[in-house]
Amino acid sequence: MAAQTRRDRLRRRSLTIPALVAGTVLLTLLVPVWLPLALVLDALRLRFRFPLARLLAFAVCWCWIETAGVHATAWLWLTGRAGDAGAHYRLMGWWAGALMNAIRVTTRIEPQVVGAEALEGGNAIVLARHVSLADSLLSGWATATVCGLWPRYVLKKELLYDPSLDIVGLRIPNHFLDRTATDADAELDALRRLAAGVGPDVVAVIFPEGTRSNDQKRARALEKIEESDPERAARLAGLRRLLPPRAAGTTALIDGAPDADLVLAWHTGFDGLDTFSGMISKLASPLPPVRFVTTRVPRSEVPDGAAFPRWLDDRWLELDAAVDAALGDGTIDGAGSPPSGSQ
Repeated sequence: MAAQTRRDRLRRRSLTIPALVAGTVLLTLLVPVWLPLALVLDALRLRFRFPLARLLAFAVCWCWIETAGVHATAWLWLTGRAGDAGAHYRLMGWWAGALMNAIRVTTRIEPQVVGAEALEGGNAIVLARHVSLADSLLSGWATATVCGLWPRYVLKKELLYDPSLDIVGLRIPNHFLDRTATDADAELDALRRLAAGVGPDVVAVIFPEGTRSNDQKRARALEKIEESDPERAARLAGLRRLLPPRAAGTTALIDGAPDADLVLAWHTGFDGLDTFSGMISKLASPLPPVRFVTTRVPRSEVPDGAAFPRWLDDRWLELDAAVDAALGDGTIDGAGSPPSGSQ
């Protein structure tokens, strides 16, 4: 992939790393300026949970954690451990945990993994809901920090502009999708190769919706499906929270890891945190608990070939119903098990 060539990496990092350092220094030195200003702006808008101040406080934490992560990767390189996967997964676990702690402190969000036993031992393809800017962090925290796994991610290449994710993400197995690529077969072959390394304590993580879900995107996606497959559009018309899943990437992963189970993952609590204005609006009120809910489906219950996309649609409808119910009454039943996984 072009984003992984040496020239492009150096060009990108020559911009992002200095920008990170400058942002860290400026935000820290200007705390006496922006903090009282943010508090006043929040108060003038009668937002007495001070969402702007909280968000800027998290930004400072993010900058320092990112800066520490970049320095750690430099140290690993200087000590000849740039290829040490274990060291980089430990760094990933620390990074995700530190960012979650920063979220706890600045926003009072308390994340929790429900049904963590579904991830035990790895050897699974994790199919995760996608609704917010923090979904990659949440799933990384659940898999790497809480469960101690080595996750392999399918992510959009734009995330390479996050310096720590860029460096660590390209030193351990991940695939950063080029969503403008004209050769879809090459992208799918890369996913099969990525999944070939799934096994004990290793999982692959993909977001089958392909982008963050919202009402407008859901309506457009269903309209597009209606043009080519009216029957599927009618079947998925009841979706209220999730987008229709795209089966191609998941199919490639399960083809590459024929012995891996599937883990269906959904979460609540980050809904609406997909834009700056959305974050300000949500932080202005008490947030619901953040729950990352996982259910394991044995591979023997997952159909192959042409039957798989319909199976995935059915599971996605069940996840949608579970998310809708949880958001409706604010509770999650037991381990959260929305779908049985059976046909």
